[in-house]
Amino acid sequence: MGALATVIFALMVLVILPKSMLSGVQPPAELKPLTAQEMRGRQVYIENGCIYCHTQQVRDTNFTQDVAKGMGNRPSVPADYVYDQPHLLGTMRTGPDLFNVGSRLPDKKWHLLHLYQPRSLVPWSIMPAFPFLFEHKDTPAPDDVVIEPGQAEAGAIVATEDAKALVAYLLALKHDYAMPNTKKEAADE
Repeated sequence: MGALATVIFALMVLVILPKSMLSGVQPPAELKPLTAQEMRGRQVYIENGCIYCHTQQVRDTNFTQDVAKGMGNRPSVPADYVYDQPHLLGTMRTGPDLFNVGSRLPDKKWHLLHLYQPRSLVPWSIMPAFPFLFEHKDTPAPDDVVIEPGQAEAGAIVATEDAKALVAYLLALKHDYAMPNTKKEAADE
């Protein structure tokens, strides 16, 4: 009987109560669903384990210095994640937070080079390189995205579709709009 009561209590507290609290959360007008390419990039992000070292949440200013460190202009709120199924909050912040990386670092070429050789841009970085997201070609096609990693190499290093999709996803991570009103604030107005 005690086990059943524990399961019912856990169900209420961990599933039903949070679902009812979040059921009315609406996406901010500025937040758009991801495009097909960005969704593919999100999948590449998951498959390559980026979530293990990067978070996607700016924590409350009462508890951390995330805003002061430039990770975002405000703490993240549930409405920021309406289109994230499942959310990718992350497990550990070994690398920088990516909640606003599209606003902080808007250069596509920078992200591609960083994926290919992280330490060429950030010498102290412990991020692994992802050279398998790129191809070496003797002669790039006109529509290929060529990166220049710095060493003289015959031919060219070009981004694969997965690399371009991952960068599109990272550039879509822009949450620099004003904080959406909560239900309580909206009721007070």
